[in-house]
Amino acid sequence: MKRANKPMRILIGCETSGVMRRAFAARGHDVWSCDLLAAEDGSNRHIRGDVRDHLHDGWDMLAVMHPPCTRLCNSGVRWLHVPPPGRTGAEMQAELEAGAALFSDCWRAPIPRIAIENPVMHRHARALLPADLPKPQIVQPWWFGEPFFKATGFYLRRLAPLTASNRLTPPKKAQEPDRHKAWSAIHRAPPGPDRWKFRSRSFTGIAEACANQWGGYAQEQEARHG
Repeated sequence: MKRANKPMRILIGCETSGVMRRAFAARGHDVWSCDLLAAEDGSNRHIRGDVRDHLHDGWDMLAVMHPPCTRLCNSGVRWLHVPPPGRTGAEMQAELEAGAALFSDCWRAPIPRIAIENPVMHRHARALLPADLPKPQIVQPWWFGEPFFKATGFYLRRLAPLTASNRLTPPKKAQEPDRHKAWSAIHRAPPGPDRWKFRSRSFTGIAEACANQWGGYAQEQEARHG
């Protein structure tokens, strides 16, 4: 496996699965994950707590993989207008503002290279975020050998956009309905207490691409995108 020219200290925020952490660690980096929940793999390289408490610890790169996005993304905008049963409009607005604050704090962190993952946002969320936030790069798992549909946005600072590494041919709904349904499993996940975990889990193919392309040649990337 290809090693990095210069190992980096990397913080993987808002991740419990360890998928992204392990991908970067396999390439020789000093990498830690951080989340309010414990690491699923029991790793001793997981910090349990608020990622914002660790942004000033001298990292070379920050990758925030699954910040709370329910109120920020387009799929959740309807709840701002018609709250779910048992919830109020004020609670929805408060969750929107809390999610935007976490995103903004991470984007403004004193870390040279930053990637923040988030689905496509609605305009109300975008209005609460930093003015210098660039347009996201939208990628799909099937660009990286994973047979799933899930548009994922990466907001990048001094990191190159990801390049497809194993592009599959997605099925067309009219021609291959069963295969198309299988590829749509993320969106079709049934309601339940663990639905959020299934929908937010990092794809191994994307994690490998991030580690290869962002962690392999940090000095070269900085020269081109600094």
